[in-house]
Amino acid sequence: MSPIALLGRIWLVLILIFLYAPILVMAAMSFNASPFYQLPFEYSSKWYSDMAGNEQIVTAAIRSVLIACAVTAIATAVGTAASVALFRYEFRGKRLLQALLFPPIAIPWLITGTAMLVFFFTIGIGRGTPAVIIGHVALALPYVIVTVTARLSSFDVTLEEAARSMGAGAWTVLRRVTLPWIAPGIVAGALFAFAVSFDQFVVSYFLSKPGDSTLPVLIYTAIRKGFTPEINAISTIIIAVSMAVMFLAARYSKFGGDR
Repeated sequence: MSPIALLGRIWLVLILIFLYAPILVMAAMSFNASPFYQLPFEYSSKWYSDMAGNEQIVTAAIRSVLIACAVTAIATAVGTAASVALFRYEFRGKRLLQALLFPPIAIPWLITGTAMLVFFFTIGIGRGTPAVIIGHVALALPYVIVTVTARLSSFDVTLEEAARSMGAGAWTVLRRVTLPWIAPGIVAGALFAFAVSFDQFVVSYFLSKPGDSTLPVLIYTAIRKGFTPEINAISTIIIAVSMAVMFLAARYSKFGGDR
């Protein structure tokens, strides 16, 4: 092995350590019996039992999952439809509309959360779960549209033309030709939407009613009051589930294309 190749591998290992070392330490400490992370390490599943019996954490986790599922369904459906429309049709202001999709990704969420809070109170929605869902959809939509549009950019429109020439209607062409092709982009966009919603703290903090916190808001509140290893336990479960979903999606959706 050449020195350059060896250096490249060492550099890659260092990057992986930098990324995953904090996560691995947190996961290990979630099984440590000591609430103060004292060593030597003593294995215990106490914090997972305490977490399962903590009604606040369980309720907040269920609320976060339900909100994220609703946001994923809405954002994926609306974003995919918008992507197909932007791909198929030319109209005045199309380029401007496409350019306006990126600022919501770049604008700090603190500013976005403040603006949404003022806007929702102005139109009478106020704070609560509907406001949280709408706010999360607004944040997730650009990710879905960009991801699906990127997949559509490699789509061969002659496939649709061939299907129409054989008598297929518009719905059949969409269902049998277009959607199967862009399915990996739709799955990727849905995963982005779920992650953005489930992990969202700032907008949830601004738009949630007191007592109806999502899991990130509850974790933040718990850390301010006093950190407990129960937070390590729920965080470890979230990371494990998230990584499993990503691996499955990457395995069966062919994000990297066919080899």
